[in-house]
Amino acid sequence: MILNTAKFGEIEIEEDRIFNFVLPVIGFDELSKFIVLDPNKDTLFKWLQSIEDPSLAFPVISVAALNYDYSIDLSDSVIKTLDIENPDSLLVMNITSIPQDNPRGTTINLLAPLIFNLDNYKAGQIVLSGSGYDISYPMFKKD
Repeated sequence: MILNTAKFGEIEIEEDRIFNFVLPVIGFDELSKFIVLDPNKDTLFKWLQSIEDPSLAFPVISVAALNYDYSIDLSDSVIKTLDIENPDSLLVMNITSIPQDNPRGTTINLLAPLIFNLDNYKAGQIVLSGSGYDISYPMFKKD
């Protein structure tokens, strides 16, 4: 499938790699089809690209790669909605905010992770209420 994106131009994607967001990205309830792109293999950042709105792409990162002390508990309703049978088949990513004029000011939304079930390509964003996690946690320590 060919997708013409605003950020990456025309790209070819495999339709079986499209995630169905059964728990929508907050603020984008009308969009449910996304793909994770890895245009630069030399960085930890990936892109969550909307299939339905080619102008929308979120920079995302797997916090596990950063060795942060970060753990999440999934509710029974989330486990059921995402049809999770094998926890090892989950990918957890977080949306980042990267200031164009100051990349060292990058923040990570730890409060609302994206959960991807790699077994069935269902996904969703959840809010970790009461977790104490921040919506804009600094990725880099201040100098």
